[in-house]
Amino acid sequence: MDRQDVLDQIAEVAVEVLGVERELVTEDASFKDDLDADSLDLVEFVMAVEERFNLSIPEEKLEGIDTVGAAVSLVVDNAAAESAPAETGTAG
Repeated sequence: MDRQDVLDQIAEVAVEVLGVERELVTEDASFKDDLDADSLDLVEFVMAVEERFNLSIPEEKLEGIDTVGAAVSLVVDNAAAESAPAETGTAG
């Protein structure tokens, strides 16, 4: 999943959940300052992103996610981690 695809899907979620115009959803956009999202909006947004990408994002990873670009990075990183092969614990 490439970064632009993730951004496009996050933008769709932002339009649906936050009720913002698509043009406002850029990587530099601040959820609070540019998209006028409060804490409840952000909880709903995170839940919708988790559902959209079939991810579970630990609450501690949400700290400091204040821009759309940071959210994109979080999704990309979590998607990569979840698709990585599991460690078997045995050395060959």
